[in-house]
Amino acid sequence: MRGKRVRQLIVAIDGPAGAGKSTVAKRVAKELGYTYMDTGAMYRAFAWKVREEELKLGDEKKLRKVLQDTHIELVEQDGRLGVLLNGVEVTDRIRTPELSQSASLVSTSGIVRERMVELQRAMGSRGGVVAEGRDIGTVVFPGAEVKIYLDASAEERARRRFEELPGQEKHVTLEETLKEIEERDRRDKERAVAPLRKAEDAVVIDSTGHSADQVVERIMQEIKKKMST
Repeated sequence: MRGKRVRQLIVAIDGPAGAGKSTVAKRVAKELGYTYMDTGAMYRAFAWKVREEELKLGDEKKLRKVLQDTHIELVEQDGRLGVLLNGVEVTDRIRTPELSQSASLVSTSGIVRERMVELQRAMGSRGGVVAEGRDIGTVVFPGAEVKIYLDASAEERARRRFEELPGQEKHVTLEETLKEIEERDRRDKERAVAPLRKAEDAVVIDSTGHSADQVVERIMQEIKKKMST
């Protein structure tokens, strides 16, 4: 109908490391014309800042001050997501296995998560976002209209991560990558603050043995059902 407003939904995609969240979230966001929110990149960016400034997670007073002065932007740059930390481009610097592990550790801090959730909710306040992470449907956007829990076997996720490693990181073996994935799973599920878990009303999709196209199609089915109600 002419002049009819299109509903701007919040699509929340949660799941463990390597399940394919980033790949499918980007594609779903593009198909919908929505903003893609990579919350993991935000934690990586702050983890990079923690390492650069040699901050101690136990020093809550200093950490809180740094967090309040921290602004993270996710911007489209030539068809890819760019990450700006206080205006500084850090996109490529945060995409290493070491930063992935550091981000997992940093995310166990309650005050860090408090600030990240604040930034994320501000970004998604008007809807029209596809957000992916580990606590999107349970903590960040519990009222999201569409919630997906994307999973895959640990072996499948390790293989994907290993194949994505840049050339300079290929000294890491597949076995080491699997060990890192399993350790990340344990830490994410056992952390005291906002642990990784499936929202009660989330649709579970196992991507093991399925292509990104198939997963995107399945997610789009859920979104179209919600849009038609």
